[in-house]
Amino acid sequence: MSNTALLASPAPVRHLRAVSDVPQRPAVAAPAASTATPAAGTVPVGTAPRGFALYVGIDDAKAAADGVSLSTLVEALRRTLGELAPHAETYATVALAPASAGGRDVDVVRLALHEPSAVARTKQDEPEDDHVPGGVTIDISRRRVHIEGKTAQLTFKEFELLQYLVLREGRTIERTELVSSLWSHADADEAPGERTIDVHVRRLRSKLGRYEDIVRTVRGIGYRFDRHADVVIRYGHGTPSPDRF
Repeated sequence: MSNTALLASPAPVRHLRAVSDVPQRPAVAAPAASTATPAAGTVPVGTAPRGFALYVGIDDAKAAADGVSLSTLVEALRRTLGELAPHAETYATVALAPASAGGRDVDVVRLALHEPSAVARTKQDEPEDDHVPGGVTIDISRRRVHIEGKTAQLTFKEFELLQYLVLREGRTIERTELVSSLWSHADADEAPGERTIDVHVRRLRSKLGRYEDIVRTVRGIGYRFDRHADVVIRYGHGTPSPDRF
């Protein structure tokens, strides 16, 4: 993956506005130097905040569908920032990835621009060989599941379903979320109903054998992945990140 500077757009820019519930303070003379210090324990000793990065996941097609372009969004954000913080300096770059790259746009952007936590996920220790211990090994990077040393014959959707739950370990996922996330590109008449999810889960469990309880049913809500002592999860390059906010 690489990145390149984003060129300014000649198109008219939509203006963004500050959040309306932020209290407005009267103008005061700016101090010669800031004396504010971060709360104790919020940043490592010897460091100080110098700015922030906002990773935005959206491709050209999605931007066009919203009636904008990537450069239009950048210019709108810059103008709003210029009003809120005139002293702020900005730099914009576009994240490029192979057209076949999978995963959420924002995950691709974070990895392409070397966001620390995204990069860290790609540096998990990988086994030096293909030896698989007993129990269940869920290999996210290779899209494989091994049970007692043997490869489980999961379908594409069964693995997608398991991966979605694994990356959100301990959180109950509603059936509606599974449908909207795993069939996001399906036409309305192709997307499964909520009860079809139950069928996929039942088939997945049957292939997990005696470890079927790692995918738990939360009655009336949906499903959850719970870590088991006999379950090993291997991450690797390109592993999608779960939602954080």
